[in-house]
Amino acid sequence: MTAIDPNLRRGPFRVSDRVQLTDPKGRMHTITLEAGKEFHTHRGFIRHDDLLGAPDGSTITNTVGVEYLAIRPLLADYVMSMPRGAAVVYPKDAGQIVQMGDIFPGAIVVEAGVGSGALSMSLLRAVGEAGRVHSFERREDFAGIARANARAFFGADHPSWTVTVGDLVEALPGAVEAGTVDRVVLDMLAPWECLEVVADALIPGGLVIAYVATATQLSRVAEALRDHGGFTEPHAWESMVRDWHLEGLAVRPAHRMHGHTGFLITSRRLAPGVTPPLRKRRPGRGYADVGTEEEWSAEDLGERLPSDKRVRRTARSIGEPPRLP
Repeated sequence: MTAIDPNLRRGPFRVSDRVQLTDPKGRMHTITLEAGKEFHTHRGFIRHDDLLGAPDGSTITNTVGVEYLAIRPLLADYVMSMPRGAAVVYPKDAGQIVQMGDIFPGAIVVEAGVGSGALSMSLLRAVGEAGRVHSFERREDFAGIARANARAFFGADHPSWTVTVGDLVEALPGAVEAGTVDRVVLDMLAPWECLEVVADALIPGGLVIAYVATATQLSRVAEALRDHGGFTEPHAWESMVRDWHLEGLAVRPAHRMHGHTGFLITSRRLAPGVTPPLRKRRPGRGYADVGTEEEWSAEDLGERLPSDKRVRRTARSIGEPPRLP
């Protein structure tokens, strides 16, 4: 595969570059530059040709005198505006996963649940071309959208990325050798169902981090990690981001904030044959006590799944033909 050219993220604007345009009211529009095309709003238009060759961080005035800031979008900007099949992992959570999951250059990482590829791109940036990200996605149409989004951002198919369409429990043992994976990232409905294959794949001291939407899922994952016996005591948290309004002396918190998006829970893989130290506090009732063995669905957890029609429309918009089972 072609190596990723870092110069695609710097230098003058070129054909096929994505450019973020911000108007005087702070409204943002992301366009892909093409020779001869125009970007229209209800207040005039901008010719793409006027941006080609301009330096990153330029300003441009449209046909009725409205001035726009033109700048390449950051990865955080890109994932919030790119075509979506499934919901994306927000940048605030992706940053936590990369940092608290200790995703390092050269790491071998397994990701379950690709969605639209937002988290995959953060993982690929962290491992670099010396590492490897093995992603697993049950839906082929979601996998196609994720590949197209990553290709548009990196400028080529990332050489460190493999996307497998299938169930993690069934596909992981054939994709990686046992005891060779450094990190496992689980963004799925029922992470507790795959802890056995995750434990087999991880190196001693390796880390698993799960991203779940509800407290019910969080509790179930924690109980399963403890019951397995091959992991350290799990640690869980969530992050919230509150922007601030900066206008002269009016410096105050913004009226809106990025509140709860999901919980994160981590645990480390113990060496073979090692049991975790005995917990000294009295455990509460677990799922084994209340008998909840039924299969969960996204609707049970309050998630709104995209319709097949919307996914097909998204796939067409990015030139990736949808492939449904």
